[in-house]
Amino acid sequence: MDSTDLRRHVVETADRLFYARGVQAVGMDELRQAAGVPLKRLYALFPGKEEIVLAVLARRHALWEEGVRERVDRAATPRARLLAVYDHLADWFAEDSFRGCGFINAFGELGAVSPRVAEAARAHKRSFQDYVAALVEAAGGPPDLGPQLCILAEGAQTTAAIAGTPEAAGQARRAAEVLVQAAMRPRGAAQGTRDA
Repeated sequence: MDSTDLRRHVVETADRLFYARGVQAVGMDELRQAAGVPLKRLYALFPGKEEIVLAVLARRHALWEEGVRERVDRAATPRARLLAVYDHLADWFAEDSFRGCGFINAFGELGAVSPRVAEAARAHKRSFQDYVAALVEAAGGPPDLGPQLCILAEGAQTTAAIAGTPEAAGQARRAAEVLVQAAMRPRGAAQGTRDA
């Protein structure tokens, strides 16, 4: 196995262990054993545990973006694309391995002591907010709709992780439908309905 493949293997192994049990609960020796890599080789690939955590977060960011975009791209209309974000969440929450957002988990464990991990989490969340803002703009929605939809998605992730059930995705989707409908209502439509 060349260095690139070995590095990928270590990151995938670390991701599985960190996500299941937490970063601080998994030591370098356990990671070395699980990955089947000599400790010296592990440190040659990654100078420290923080570098492994950052590589895991980069992997998670790429997987998240790929998953969300794939689900959104299947939607037929700009409004349906906004709601498809929650369909992606529903699929993810239903996985047996779901343990919440890896970025929120890492930030909770390490954000206060690792500025690099904190910034990786912030950058991931900013990227998602920018993506949703672009979807809102394409749908003709107001700028403040994007952050509102993101808060629903973030809250659903935390709720699903704590509750241990996937229902939060559907609840967030229904709330998003209400927000989208209200935000996209033509001006005067509500007044006209009352007057009718």
